[in-house]
Amino acid sequence: MATPSTAPEVMFSLLGAAHALEDRIEQQLGQVGLSMSKLGVLTQLVEAGEPLALSELAARLSCVRSNMTQLVDRLEADGLVRRVDDPADRRSVLAAVTRLGEERQVAGAHELAKVREEFTAALPVADRVALARALAALGKG
Repeated sequence: MATPSTAPEVMFSLLGAAHALEDRIEQQLGQVGLSMSKLGVLTQLVEAGEPLALSELAARLSCVRSNMTQLVDRLEADGLVRRVDDPADRRSVLAAVTRLGEERQVAGAHELAKVREEFTAALPVADRVALARALAALGKG
């Protein structure tokens, strides 16, 4: 494959690499019955150490509440979270991670680490440093 030289080629190359990495992560997480979205919610709940309001989860994961409601519905159907009443506000419902959800979060984190190791092994340190510098520069624009 030729090295991209023009700005559009570089942009499309970057997008292609991002999509390939996302596909690889989704494939690896799929082996433990998760997606990036599901792992994100489970990780937030595990790290919080307590049930969280769906609006709080949506804010932490930068998504709209209706999407979070649907995602929690799917996680609840999978037995990974359960809804509990908010003791501070009886109109509100919280999401609590189940024991199975905690186990699945650990398994998902392990699968994500495998992809990170593959990524690290595929790029020499100098290339990773250059990539990090380039991505940081792009993020400022």
